[in-house]
Amino acid sequence: MKHSPNSPMLLSTSLHVDDARKAISELVNELIDESKAIGDPADIETVSLDQALNRILAEDLLSPINVPAADNSAMDGFAFDGALLNTSNAEITLRVIATALAGKPYEGQVGQGECLKIMTGAVMPAGCDTVIPQEFTNPLDADHIEFKRGQLKAGENRRLSGEDLQLGKPAITAGRLLRPSDLGLAASLGIATLKVKRKLRVAILSSGDELRALGQPLDAGSIYDSNRYSLTGLLNRLNLEIIDCGIVQDDPASLKQAFIAAAARTDVLISSGGVSVGEADFTKQIMQELGDVGFWKIAMRPGRPMAFGILKPVSGKSPARKTLFFGLPGNPVAVMVTFYQFVRAALLQLNGANQTQAPLTQAISEAPIRKKPGRTEFQRAIIGRNADGKPTVKLTGSQGAGILRSMSEANCFVILGHEQGNINAGEWVDVALFDGLL
Repeated sequence: MKHSPNSPMLLSTSLHVDDARKAISELVNELIDESKAIGDPADIETVSLDQALNRILAEDLLSPINVPAADNSAMDGFAFDGALLNTSNAEITLRVIATALAGKPYEGQVGQGECLKIMTGAVMPAGCDTVIPQEFTNPLDADHIEFKRGQLKAGENRRLSGEDLQLGKPAITAGRLLRPSDLGLAASLGIATLKVKRKLRVAILSSGDELRALGQPLDAGSIYDSNRYSLTGLLNRLNLEIIDCGIVQDDPASLKQAFIAAAARTDVLISSGGVSVGEADFTKQIMQELGDVGFWKIAMRPGRPMAFGILKPVSGKSPARKTLFFGLPGNPVAVMVTFYQFVRAALLQLNGANQTQAPLTQAISEAPIRKKPGRTEFQRAIIGRNADGKPTVKLTGSQGAGILRSMSEANCFVILGHEQGNINAGEWVDVALFDGLL
Protein backbone atom coordinates (compact mmCIF):
# COMPACT_ATOMS: atom_id res chain seq x y z
CA MET A 1 0.00 0.00 0.00
CA LYS A 2 1.07 3.57 -0.59
CA HIS A 3 0.37 4.71 2.97
CA SER A 4 0.80 2.00 5.54
CA PRO A 5 -0.97 2.72 8.83
CA ASN A 6 2.33 1.80 10.50
CA SER A 7 4.34 4.54 8.75
CA PRO A 8 6.54 6.64 11.09
CA MET A 9 4.36 9.71 10.65
CA LEU A 10 1.28 7.88 11.84
CA LEU A 11 3.03 6.46 14.89
CA SER A 12 3.67 10.00 16.12
CA THR A 13 2.71 10.58 19.73
CA SER A 14 0.60 13.57 18.65
CA LEU A 15 -0.92 12.95 15.22
CA HIS A 16 -2.92 15.93 13.98
CA VAL A 17 -6.63 15.24 13.38
CA ASP A 18 -6.35 16.47 9.78
CA ASP A 19 -3.39 14.15 9.15
CA ALA A 20 -5.38 11.23 10.53
CA ARG A 21 -8.32 12.04 8.24
CA LYS A 22 -6.02 12.31 5.23
CA ALA A 23 -4.31 8.99 5.96
CA ILE A 24 -7.65 7.23 6.41
CA SER A 25 -9.01 8.69 3.17
CA GLU A 26 -5.94 7.63 1.21
CA LEU A 27 -6.10 4.07 2.51
CA VAL A 28 -9.82 3.83 1.78
CA ASN A 29 -9.15 4.97 -1.80
CA GLU A 30 -6.63 2.15 -2.16
CA LEU A 31 -9.20 -0.36 -0.92
CA ILE A 32 -11.75 1.04 -3.40
CA ASP A 33 -9.28 0.62 -6.27
CA GLU A 34 -8.54 -2.96 -5.20
CA SER A 35 -12.27 -3.75 -4.97
CA LYS A 36 -12.83 -2.39 -8.49
CA ALA A 37 -10.05 -4.64 -9.77
CA ILE A 38 -11.72 -7.68 -8.18
CA GLY A 39 -15.18 -6.69 -9.41
CA ASP A 40 -18.53 -7.97 -8.17
CA PRO A 41 -21.86 -7.42 -9.98
CA ALA A 42 -23.64 -7.72 -6.63
CA ASP A 43 -22.06 -4.43 -5.52
CA ILE A 44 -24.99 -2.64 -7.18
CA GLU A 45 -28.63 -3.43 -6.53
CA THR A 46 -31.98 -2.03 -7.59
CA VAL A 47 -34.36 -0.93 -4.85
CA SER A 48 -37.77 0.73 -4.73
CA LEU A 49 -37.98 4.37 -3.69
CA ASP A 50 -39.35 3.49 -0.27
CA GLN A 51 -36.19 1.45 0.38
CA ALA A 52 -33.68 3.98 -0.99
CA LEU A 53 -33.38 6.48 1.88
CA ASN A 54 -29.75 6.92 3.01
CA ARG A 55 -28.49 4.60 0.29
CA ILE A 56 -25.71 5.69 -2.10
CA LEU A 57 -26.83 6.24 -5.69
CA ALA A 58 -24.71 3.96 -7.90
CA GLU A 59 -25.11 5.75 -11.24
CA ASP A 60 -26.41 9.04 -12.56
CA LEU A 61 -30.19 9.24 -12.62
CA LEU A 62 -31.06 10.62 -16.05
CA SER A 63 -34.27 12.55 -16.48
CA PRO A 64 -36.70 10.78 -18.85
CA ILE A 65 -38.60 14.03 -19.42
CA ASN A 66 -38.19 17.77 -19.55
CA VAL A 67 -39.11 19.53 -16.31
CA PRO A 68 -41.24 21.52 -16.76
CA ALA A 69 -42.62 19.52 -19.69
CA ALA A 70 -43.90 22.73 -21.31
CA ASP A 71 -43.62 26.47 -20.75
CA ASN A 72 -45.89 27.36 -17.84
CA SER A 73 -46.88 30.21 -15.58
CA ALA A 74 -44.81 30.93 -12.47
CA MET A 75 -47.76 32.59 -10.70
CA ASP A 76 -51.43 33.46 -10.81
CA GLY A 77 -52.06 36.28 -13.25
CA PHE A 78 -52.75 37.06 -16.89
CA ALA A 79 -50.76 35.67 -19.85
CA PHE A 80 -50.21 37.79 -22.96
CA ASP A 81 -47.74 38.55 -25.78
CA GLY A 82 -44.81 40.49 -24.27
CA ALA A 83 -44.40 42.44 -27.51
CA LEU A 84 -47.30 44.61 -26.32
CA LEU A 85 -44.90 46.12 -23.79
CA ASN A 86 -43.09 47.91 -26.63
CA THR A 87 -45.88 50.48 -26.76
CA SER A 88 -45.28 54.00 -25.50
CA ASN A 89 -48.55 53.98 -23.58
CA ALA A 90 -48.20 54.19 -19.80
CA GLU A 91 -51.26 51.99 -19.29
CA ILE A 92 -51.99 48.74 -21.13
CA THR A 93 -55.52 47.40 -21.46
CA LEU A 94 -56.22 43.76 -22.39
CA ARG A 95 -59.36 41.75 -23.02
CA VAL A 96 -59.64 38.53 -20.99
CA ILE A 97 -60.85 35.76 -23.31
CA ALA A 98 -60.60 32.59 -21.15
CA THR A 99 -58.96 30.89 -18.16
CA ALA A 100 -56.12 28.31 -18.11
CA LEU A 101 -55.80 25.99 -15.10
CA ALA A 102 -52.96 23.69 -14.08
CA GLY A 103 -53.58 20.39 -15.84
CA LYS A 104 -56.16 21.95 -18.18
CA PRO A 105 -54.33 23.85 -20.97
CA TYR A 106 -56.10 26.43 -23.12
CA GLU A 107 -56.13 25.09 -26.68
CA GLY A 108 -57.01 28.29 -28.52
CA GLN A 109 -54.94 31.21 -29.78
CA VAL A 110 -54.51 34.48 -27.87
CA GLY A 111 -54.53 37.42 -30.25
CA GLN A 112 -53.27 41.01 -30.14
CA GLY A 113 -54.79 43.00 -27.31
CA GLU A 114 -56.01 39.82 -25.63
CA CYS A 115 -54.91 37.90 -22.54
CA LEU A 116 -55.71 34.73 -20.69
CA LYS A 117 -56.37 34.43 -16.98
CA ILE A 118 -53.83 31.80 -15.89
CA MET A 119 -53.08 29.87 -12.70
CA THR A 120 -49.65 28.90 -11.36
CA GLY A 121 -48.35 25.85 -13.22
CA ALA A 122 -50.78 26.14 -16.12
CA VAL A 123 -49.30 25.68 -19.61
CA MET A 124 -48.60 28.95 -21.40
CA PRO A 125 -51.02 29.28 -24.34
CA ALA A 126 -49.89 29.82 -27.93
CA GLY A 127 -48.99 33.44 -28.58
CA CYS A 128 -48.15 34.24 -24.93
CA ASP A 129 -44.73 34.56 -23.30
CA THR A 130 -45.34 36.91 -20.33
CA VAL A 131 -47.49 36.86 -17.19
CA ILE A 132 -48.56 39.93 -15.25
CA PRO A 133 -49.27 38.99 -11.60
CA GLN A 134 -52.93 39.35 -10.67
CA GLU A 135 -52.15 41.83 -7.86
CA PHE A 136 -50.51 44.21 -10.37
CA THR A 137 -53.70 44.58 -12.43
CA ASN A 138 -56.90 46.60 -12.15
CA PRO A 139 -60.16 45.06 -13.42
CA LEU A 140 -62.00 47.49 -15.66
CA ASP A 141 -65.04 45.26 -16.13
CA ALA A 142 -65.79 41.53 -16.33
CA ASP A 143 -63.74 41.12 -19.54
CA HIS A 144 -60.95 43.71 -19.34
CA ILE A 145 -57.90 44.42 -17.17
CA GLU A 146 -55.44 47.28 -17.02
CA PHE A 147 -51.86 47.56 -15.70
CA LYS A 148 -48.89 49.93 -15.83
CA ARG A 149 -46.38 49.14 -18.60
CA GLY A 150 -43.26 49.60 -16.43
CA GLN A 151 -44.18 46.91 -13.93
CA LEU A 152 -42.54 44.04 -15.82
CA LYS A 153 -40.49 43.03 -18.86
CA ALA A 154 -41.33 40.70 -21.73
CA GLY A 155 -40.86 37.03 -20.75
CA GLU A 156 -41.23 37.54 -17.02
CA ASN A 157 -43.03 35.04 -14.75
CA ARG A 158 -42.77 32.22 -17.29
CA ARG A 159 -41.07 28.90 -16.56
CA LEU A 160 -39.41 27.49 -19.67
CA SER A 161 -39.67 23.87 -20.74
CA GLY A 162 -36.62 21.99 -19.42
CA GLU A 163 -35.62 24.92 -17.22
CA ASP A 164 -35.35 22.68 -14.16
CA LEU A 165 -34.29 19.39 -15.77
CA GLN A 166 -33.60 18.50 -19.37
CA LEU A 167 -34.46 15.21 -21.04
CA GLY A 168 -31.43 12.87 -20.84
CA LYS A 169 -29.49 15.05 -18.41
CA PRO A 170 -28.58 13.96 -14.83
CA ALA A 171 -31.29 14.74 -12.31
CA ILE A 172 -29.23 13.25 -9.45
CA THR A 173 -25.55 12.38 -9.81
CA ALA A 174 -23.94 9.13 -8.71
CA GLY A 175 -22.52 9.12 -5.22
CA ARG A 176 -25.40 11.02 -3.62
CA LEU A 177 -26.43 9.91 -0.15
CA LEU A 178 -30.12 9.84 -0.97
CA ARG A 179 -32.31 12.16 1.09
CA PRO A 180 -36.11 12.43 1.25
CA SER A 181 -36.04 15.27 -1.30
CA ASP A 182 -34.12 13.04 -3.75
CA LEU A 183 -36.79 10.36 -3.47
CA GLY A 184 -39.45 12.98 -4.18
CA LEU A 185 -37.50 14.22 -7.19
CA ALA A 186 -37.23 10.69 -8.61
CA ALA A 187 -40.95 10.14 -8.08
CA SER A 188 -41.74 13.43 -9.86
CA LEU A 189 -39.97 11.99 -12.91
CA GLY A 190 -42.05 8.82 -12.82
CA ILE A 191 -39.10 6.71 -11.65
CA ALA A 192 -40.06 3.96 -9.19
CA THR A 193 -36.68 2.24 -8.60
CA LEU A 194 -33.07 3.35 -8.17
CA LYS A 195 -29.72 1.63 -8.61
CA VAL A 196 -27.78 1.95 -5.37
CA LYS A 197 -24.55 0.68 -3.88
CA ARG A 198 -24.77 -2.52 -1.87
CA LYS A 199 -25.02 -1.86 1.83
CA LEU A 200 -21.65 -2.16 3.51
CA ARG A 201 -21.50 -5.03 5.98
CA VAL A 202 -20.14 -3.64 9.24
CA ALA A 203 -19.29 -5.76 12.26
CA ILE A 204 -19.11 -4.29 15.76
CA LEU A 205 -17.76 -5.76 18.97
CA SER A 206 -16.79 -4.60 22.42
CA SER A 207 -13.81 -6.00 24.30
CA GLY A 208 -13.25 -6.01 28.04
CA ASP A 209 -13.60 -8.37 30.99
CA GLU A 210 -15.48 -5.66 32.89
CA LEU A 211 -18.31 -5.47 30.35
CA ARG A 212 -21.72 -7.03 30.93
CA ALA A 213 -24.61 -7.50 28.52
CA LEU A 214 -27.97 -5.96 29.30
CA GLY A 215 -29.94 -8.18 31.64
CA GLN A 216 -26.86 -9.57 33.39
CA PRO A 217 -26.22 -8.61 37.02
CA LEU A 218 -23.42 -6.15 37.74
CA ASP A 219 -20.74 -7.48 40.04
CA ALA A 220 -17.95 -5.43 41.60
CA GLY A 221 -16.08 -3.37 39.01
CA SER A 222 -18.28 -4.33 36.08
CA ILE A 223 -20.29 -2.03 33.79
CA TYR A 224 -22.95 -2.45 31.13
CA ASP A 225 -21.75 -2.35 27.53
CA SER A 226 -23.23 0.81 25.99
CA ASN A 227 -20.82 1.20 23.07
CA ARG A 228 -22.41 -1.40 20.81
CA TYR A 229 -25.79 0.31 21.16
CA SER A 230 -24.34 3.73 20.37
CA LEU A 231 -22.52 2.29 17.35
CA THR A 232 -25.63 0.45 16.19
CA GLY A 233 -27.56 3.72 16.24
CA LEU A 234 -24.82 5.57 14.38
CA LEU A 235 -24.60 2.87 11.72
CA ASN A 236 -28.38 2.66 11.31
CA ARG A 237 -28.36 6.37 10.44
CA LEU A 238 -26.27 5.38 7.40
CA ASN A 239 -28.58 2.46 6.52
CA LEU A 240 -25.81 -0.14 6.66
CA GLU A 241 -25.94 -3.87 7.36
CA ILE A 242 -24.82 -4.43 10.95
CA ILE A 243 -23.39 -7.62 12.37
CA ASP A 244 -23.25 -7.52 16.16
CA CYS A 245 -20.42 -9.73 17.42
CA GLY A 246 -21.20 -9.02 21.06
CA ILE A 247 -18.75 -8.74 23.93
CA VAL A 248 -15.34 -10.42 23.66
CA GLN A 249 -13.23 -11.13 26.72
CA ASP A 250 -9.74 -9.70 27.17
CA ASP A 251 -7.65 -12.67 26.10
CA PRO A 252 -5.68 -13.04 22.85
CA ALA A 253 -7.29 -16.29 21.69
CA SER A 254 -10.86 -15.01 22.03
CA LEU A 255 -10.08 -11.67 20.37
CA LYS A 256 -8.19 -13.28 17.49
CA GLN A 257 -10.99 -15.73 16.78
CA ALA A 258 -13.60 -12.96 16.98
CA PHE A 259 -11.64 -10.76 14.55
CA ILE A 260 -11.12 -13.61 12.07
CA ALA A 261 -14.81 -14.57 12.17
CA ALA A 262 -15.94 -10.96 11.73
CA ALA A 263 -13.53 -10.22 8.90
CA ALA A 264 -14.78 -13.25 6.98
CA ARG A 265 -18.31 -11.79 6.87
CA THR A 266 -17.84 -8.06 6.62
CA ASP A 267 -16.36 -5.09 4.79
CA VAL A 268 -15.58 -3.17 7.96
CA LEU A 269 -14.88 -4.19 11.57
CA ILE A 270 -15.28 -1.68 14.40
CA SER A 271 -14.15 -2.64 17.87
CA SER A 272 -14.28 -0.56 21.02
CA GLY A 273 -11.82 -0.92 23.84
CA GLY A 274 -8.42 -2.58 23.84
CA VAL A 275 -6.44 0.16 22.06
CA SER A 276 -4.72 1.83 25.01
CA VAL A 277 -1.46 0.82 26.62
CA GLY A 278 -3.05 -1.24 29.40
CA GLU A 279 -1.62 -4.64 30.25
CA ALA A 280 -4.80 -6.40 29.12
CA ASP A 281 -5.06 -4.63 25.75
CA PHE A 282 -4.21 -7.33 23.23
CA THR A 283 -5.54 -5.68 20.08
CA LYS A 284 -2.11 -4.52 18.90
CA GLN A 285 -0.63 -8.00 19.27
CA ILE A 286 -3.47 -9.57 17.28
CA MET A 287 -3.40 -6.94 14.54
CA GLN A 288 0.27 -7.58 13.88
CA GLU A 289 -0.72 -11.16 13.07
CA LEU A 290 -3.91 -10.47 11.09
CA GLY A 291 -3.20 -7.32 9.12
CA ASP A 292 -1.55 -3.97 8.62
CA VAL A 293 -2.80 -1.77 11.44
CA GLY A 294 -1.36 1.34 13.05
CA PHE A 295 -1.93 2.36 16.63
CA TRP A 296 -2.31 6.09 16.84
CA LYS A 297 -2.19 8.71 19.52
CA ILE A 298 -4.19 11.56 18.06
CA ALA A 299 -3.92 15.14 19.28
CA MET A 300 -7.61 15.35 20.15
CA ARG A 301 -9.93 15.32 23.13
CA PRO A 302 -11.73 13.05 23.74
CA GLY A 303 -10.54 9.98 21.83
CA ARG A 304 -6.76 10.08 21.86
CA PRO A 305 -5.98 6.35 21.31
CA MET A 306 -7.25 4.72 18.10
CA ALA A 307 -6.23 1.87 15.82
CA PHE A 308 -6.79 1.87 12.09
CA GLY A 309 -5.80 -0.25 9.11
CA ILE A 310 -6.75 -3.38 7.20
CA LEU A 311 -7.23 -7.04 7.97
CA LYS A 312 -5.88 -9.42 5.37
CA PRO A 313 -8.31 -11.35 3.13
CA VAL A 314 -9.78 -14.29 4.99
CA SER A 315 -10.04 -17.72 3.41
CA GLY A 316 -13.58 -18.34 2.21
CA LYS A 317 -14.48 -14.64 1.87
CA SER A 318 -15.80 -14.08 -1.64
CA PRO A 319 -14.62 -12.00 -3.35
CA ALA A 320 -11.31 -12.02 -1.47
CA ARG A 321 -11.42 -8.46 -0.20
CA LYS A 322 -9.57 -6.90 2.68
CA THR A 323 -11.50 -5.70 5.70
CA LEU A 324 -11.24 -2.12 6.93
CA PHE A 325 -10.60 -1.98 10.66
CA PHE A 326 -11.21 0.69 13.30
CA GLY A 327 -10.19 0.10 16.89
CA LEU A 328 -11.96 2.81 18.87
CA PRO A 329 -11.38 3.81 22.51
CA GLY A 330 -13.44 2.20 25.23
CA ASN A 331 -14.85 5.36 26.82
CA PRO A 332 -18.46 5.86 25.64
CA VAL A 333 -18.10 9.50 24.55
CA ALA A 334 -14.74 8.87 22.89
CA VAL A 335 -16.33 6.07 20.85
CA MET A 336 -18.97 8.41 19.46
CA VAL A 337 -16.57 11.30 18.86
CA THR A 338 -14.06 9.17 16.95
CA PHE A 339 -16.90 7.63 14.95
CA TYR A 340 -18.25 11.06 13.98
CA GLN A 341 -14.83 12.45 13.12
CA PHE A 342 -13.19 9.48 11.35
CA VAL A 343 -15.34 6.38 10.87
CA ARG A 344 -18.47 7.97 9.40
CA ALA A 345 -16.59 9.68 6.56
CA ALA A 346 -14.59 6.50 5.81
CA LEU A 347 -17.77 4.40 5.59
CA LEU A 348 -19.41 6.88 3.23
CA GLN A 349 -16.26 7.06 1.10
CA LEU A 350 -15.89 3.27 0.95
CA ASN A 351 -19.55 2.98 -0.07
CA GLY A 352 -19.07 5.43 -2.96
CA ALA A 353 -20.48 8.68 -1.53
CA ASN A 354 -19.23 11.89 -3.14
CA GLN A 355 -19.69 13.98 0.02
CA THR A 356 -18.37 12.50 3.23
CA GLN A 357 -17.67 15.32 5.69
CA ALA A 358 -20.49 16.91 7.66
CA PRO A 359 -20.79 20.67 7.08
CA LEU A 360 -19.82 23.17 9.78
CA THR A 361 -21.61 26.29 10.93
CA GLN A 362 -20.74 28.90 13.57
CA ALA A 363 -22.33 30.13 16.77
CA ILE A 364 -21.55 32.51 19.62
CA SER A 365 -20.23 30.87 22.79
CA GLU A 366 -22.44 31.79 25.73
CA ALA A 367 -19.65 31.22 28.26
CA PRO A 368 -15.84 30.94 28.37
CA ILE A 369 -14.38 27.59 27.29
CA ARG A 370 -11.02 26.36 28.54
CA LYS A 371 -8.78 24.94 25.83
CA LYS A 372 -5.09 24.04 25.51
CA PRO A 373 -3.37 24.69 22.17
CA GLY A 374 -1.86 21.66 20.48
CA ARG A 375 -4.92 19.44 20.17
CA THR A 376 -8.36 19.51 18.53
CA GLU A 377 -11.26 19.35 20.97
CA PHE A 378 -14.83 18.22 20.37
CA GLN A 379 -16.99 19.69 23.11
CA ARG A 380 -20.59 18.53 23.43
CA ALA A 381 -23.02 21.43 23.36
CA ILE A 382 -26.52 22.73 22.71
CA ILE A 383 -27.10 25.26 19.94
CA GLY A 384 -29.89 27.82 20.18
CA ARG A 385 -30.58 31.51 19.45
CA ASN A 386 -30.28 34.71 21.44
CA ALA A 387 -32.76 37.60 21.58
CA ASP A 388 -31.23 39.06 18.41
CA GLY A 389 -31.83 35.84 16.51
CA LYS A 390 -28.12 34.96 16.30
CA PRO A 391 -27.03 31.35 16.91
CA THR A 392 -25.54 30.68 20.33
CA VAL A 393 -24.01 27.58 21.87
CA LYS A 394 -23.43 26.35 25.41
CA LEU A 395 -21.67 23.24 26.69
CA THR A 396 -23.59 20.39 28.31
CA GLY A 397 -21.66 20.53 31.56
CA SER A 398 -18.77 18.21 32.39
CA GLN A 399 -16.96 17.02 29.25
CA GLY A 400 -15.33 13.84 30.54
CA ALA A 401 -14.85 11.02 28.02
CA GLY A 402 -16.92 8.66 30.13
CA ILE A 403 -19.89 10.96 30.70
CA LEU A 404 -22.38 9.74 28.11
CA ARG A 405 -24.99 12.19 29.36
CA SER A 406 -22.91 14.98 27.78
CA MET A 407 -23.68 13.41 24.38
CA SER A 408 -27.29 12.53 25.13
CA GLU A 409 -28.17 16.12 26.04
CA ALA A 410 -26.18 17.69 23.19
CA ASN A 411 -27.30 18.51 19.66
CA CYS A 412 -23.90 19.58 18.31
CA PHE A 413 -20.13 19.59 18.73
CA VAL A 414 -18.21 22.77 19.40
CA ILE A 415 -15.00 22.11 17.44
CA LEU A 416 -11.95 23.94 18.77
CA GLY A 417 -9.03 23.82 16.38
CA HIS A 418 -5.54 22.46 16.98
CA GLU A 419 -3.93 25.86 17.61
CA GLN A 420 -6.83 27.50 19.44
CA GLY A 421 -6.55 28.44 23.09
CA ASN A 422 -9.17 29.56 25.58
CA ILE A 423 -12.46 30.88 24.20
CA ASN A 424 -14.07 33.98 25.66
CA ALA A 425 -17.80 34.39 26.08
CA GLY A 426 -19.18 36.12 22.98
CA GLU A 427 -16.61 34.63 20.59
CA TRP A 428 -17.73 32.78 17.46
CA VAL A 429 -16.82 29.08 17.36
CA ASP A 430 -17.15 26.30 14.79
CA VAL A 431 -20.12 23.98 15.32
CA ALA A 432 -21.04 20.62 13.77
CA LEU A 433 -24.74 19.79 14.09
CA PHE A 434 -25.66 16.24 15.02
CA ASP A 435 -28.83 16.07 12.93
CA GLY A 436 -30.11 17.80 9.80
CA LEU A 437 -33.69 18.54 8.82
CA LEU A 438 -33.41 16.53 5.62
